[in-house]
Amino acid sequence: MINQPKKQRNCSSSVSTMSSKPQKTLCFSALFSALFFQLLKLSESNREIAVTPPLPILPLPSSSQLKWQRRELIMFLHFGVNTFTDREWGTGTENPSVFNPVGLDTNQWVDAAARAGVSLMILTAKHHDGFCLWPSKYTDHSVLGSHWRSGNGDVVREFVDAAEARGVDVGLYLSPWDRHDRRYGKEIAYNEYYLAQLQELLNRYGSVEEIWFDGAKGSNATNMTYYFQDWFSMVKELQSSINVFSDAGPDVRWVGDEKGFAASTCWSTINRTSLRIGDGSIVGYLNEGDPRGTDWLPAECDVSIRKGWFWHKSETPKPLKQLLNIYYHSVGRNCVLLLNVPPNKTGLIQDTDVQRLSEFRKAIDTIFAINLAEGNKLRASSQRGVKQGGFGAENVLDDDHLWTYWAPNEGNAGNEHWIEVEGVGRSLSFNVVRIQEAIGLGQRVKKHEIYADGKRVAKGTTIGYKRLHRLEEGVVNASRVRFVIKDSRRLPLISSIGLHFDPFWHPK
Repeated sequence: MINQPKKQRNCSSSVSTMSSKPQKTLCFSALFSALFFQLLKLSESNREIAVTPPLPILPLPSSSQLKWQRRELIMFLHFGVNTFTDREWGTGTENPSVFNPVGLDTNQWVDAAARAGVSLMILTAKHHDGFCLWPSKYTDHSVLGSHWRSGNGDVVREFVDAAEARGVDVGLYLSPWDRHDRRYGKEIAYNEYYLAQLQELLNRYGSVEEIWFDGAKGSNATNMTYYFQDWFSMVKELQSSINVFSDAGPDVRWVGDEKGFAASTCWSTINRTSLRIGDGSIVGYLNEGDPRGTDWLPAECDVSIRKGWFWHKSETPKPLKQLLNIYYHSVGRNCVLLLNVPPNKTGLIQDTDVQRLSEFRKAIDTIFAINLAEGNKLRASSQRGVKQGGFGAENVLDDDHLWTYWAPNEGNAGNEHWIEVEGVGRSLSFNVVRIQEAIGLGQRVKKHEIYADGKRVAKGTTIGYKRLHRLEEGVVNASRVRFVIKDSRRLPLISSIGLHFDPFWHPK
């Protein structure tokens, strides 16, 4: 018998050992599954893959440096025996009994700072006179020898506790130059003494966000070699997230003057190998930084609210106009402003200084609370990736000034890049321009200009975390404002822009 080929059973076959209804159900399920997988493949092929962020430009800031940069305004507190002797630099021969702040209230210090928007306060735990504001076991030249709190007081402890209660961070200054201690000038003995006191402060008083070192000393001071690298290593061992300030960092650098002014060009990058603590010949380099620098070392601008660093009865706080000018030349030039506000003999911040601090904060809030660029039309010269790729112009008006940003197209490298604000239904009336870079991926911009209806109203070099331009011609009214990046290290990344009105700015 010849075998006949078996017939294939398919969905159209009328021959089946099963009933027709179950067969039709199985056939429908198979068709549905095939169609579903085809649609899924089509969807995957049409789905847009996200465009990656651009490569960073080294060096980059650490997380603690970024936190420091965003503070913008921090406070210094110069307090000690000089407060009672009416001096700026003590001699080291002062009797500890002269220190007697009978009404000391560190809560009042912190309250004044917090109301002014300050999130970090730095206290002079020891100044050049060698007097210690904490009961150090390595010297008797401290609060232990004073009549204050019957010799049982501890200014550093009270300061730290008050700050912690208000959620304000603390920093400490420990002067390398010590005009009192007999070990000063004896290289090994004094460096051991200094390191011992560092360990006391950093082990005893909890988290310290910034520690201050400087190279200040008199021209006739005893010659002394400081073991700065040993000190820095010890500090980082004890508190790894701390920012170390000095002329040479390693985390924050001195801006090079005590006026609170950065240079018009101010890079956060610099070469640490070119820096020497206490070397007056490098102040220009400190002021500007270095676009070819291999280290991220942003600048801190220190200045006092009064003429002197310590409290003096004859002095009064700087006028608001001067403080605002300092703000524009420090925070507005890619720096953090360290404003000194010294407590008086009673142990309180003077009422006039508290009032001026309050006025200063209210003025800053008045100027920058409203961004006149918001609610208007944005255009850009180009954009990285597709329209919804995450690097569009809309990012410059959100609340994240670090990690969202406008990025131009790589294909436009070498050309000018710009972003433009066009007023919707109204003209734009402003006298301050703000522009910020996404510094988490490095500092890039070398040259930029601002145009209002085609007329240049401001120009500058670096931007960094924040650049502020107060317009020399005063208030400008325009329908279009264009931010032009003329030159940069690779492609610029702009995180935020702003148009603001400063009612305190009245140029001649």
